[in-house]
Amino acid sequence: MNYFLHESSYIDEDVKIGKGTKIWHFCHIQSGAKIGDNCSLGQNVNISNNVNIGNECKIQNNVSIYEGVKLEDGVFCGPSCVFTNDLTPRARYPKGNVYYKKTLVKEGASIGANATIICGHTIGKFAMVAAGALVTKDVPDYALVAGIPAKVIGIVDEEGNRKK
Repeated sequence: MNYFLHESSYIDEDVKIGKGTKIWHFCHIQSGAKIGDNCSLGQNVNISNNVNIGNECKIQNNVSIYEGVKLEDGVFCGPSCVFTNDLTPRARYPKGNVYYKKTLVKEGASIGANATIICGHTIGKFAMVAAGALVTKDVPDYALVAGIPAKVIGIVDEEGNRKK
């Protein structure tokens, strides 16, 4: 094992975890998930079936990444940010993963604490989603978005510095 796994966490079968990754307390990595090299998964993170996470991603405490979501390299997910994968969920009438809407978070993007990402959208390269924002449409590369619903309020560089 070339990664760190806290003893309270659970990893299903058929999971790939990259070198140098750290998985902290009370995490669950489900079947078919792929996690890249040098990632950090904070306390109480759930990675659902078949989720693909790139290299050097940082996923803070209490984040669930559901099937249909893909994180490219260098993505930051702030504490308790939320991903969805079904626009019309029903407990009594589950549709199954064939109907999940795909969400892509591109290289270097950051999602702030308690932000919600509605499924079926792309968050662009090095974009920054403010804490508490509600993303209901695609976010352009390098955009800074905030609010409910999230709107572009500026431009950031690759390091997250506001340029406009």
